[in-house]
Amino acid sequence: MEQEKTAAQKLVDRKERLRNLHKLRQEARTHNHQEVIAEDARKKLPNNWEARKRQADWIMADEKAREEAKAEGKDYDRLKLLQISAIDAERIERKQRKKNPDGGFATFEAQTARQYARLVKNMPTRDMKKYEKQRQDLGEAFYGGPNTVLHGLVKDSPDAINNMVKDLEQQIEKRKKYSRRRTYNDDADVDFINERNSKFNKKLERFYGEHTAEIKQNLERGTAI
Repeated sequence: MEQEKTAAQKLVDRKERLRNLHKLRQEARTHNHQEVIAEDARKKLPNNWEARKRQADWIMADEKAREEAKAEGKDYDRLKLLQISAIDAERIERKQRKKNPDGGFATFEAQTARQYARLVKNMPTRDMKKYEKQRQDLGEAFYGGPNTVLHGLVKDSPDAINNMVKDLEQQIEKRKKYSRRRTYNDDADVDFINERNSKFNKKLERFYGEHTAEIKQNLERGTAI
């Protein structure tokens, strides 16, 4: 009788373990399905979405800390400097002292970067209340994406349109007066007879300079065969 009871108890235990395993399998399946959905959603986001989101969160946190310091009557910029190490402070100061002369038109990428920096510099102080409201109204579309359509979701204000028109008119006027400024190194060797020949020599040097360096040195020394 005792053996039959023990065998029945073992059967009950096995059934209980089987139910637990089945429950764990269902939980794992549900969890895996959620991870697949989340991964698919992340793949559909733009490549720089996380960086843009971190930057937006940093701006919000920085503005909040600035307002708290202002409410307490403290200098927020000074508080930030107290948290920066001496090495980082020296690096920031050296970067600010570094000159960035405008060497004229170099490439379309450099020109676009300078124009972007100028436009950002002339932007008015951000309205964080408006920024937060727009972020809540647009939701995920606020950060953009490959399938995001902002047409109809955002309406430009008349002031923003007038500023854009004014900036375009200034660019047109400036382009009329623009004259390319070329920088020359007085200490450099003169191996050209005019500007066109100088540009041609630079192209040759760019494509064949490493292959003809020894020949050029021999010609300059007069030891070429």
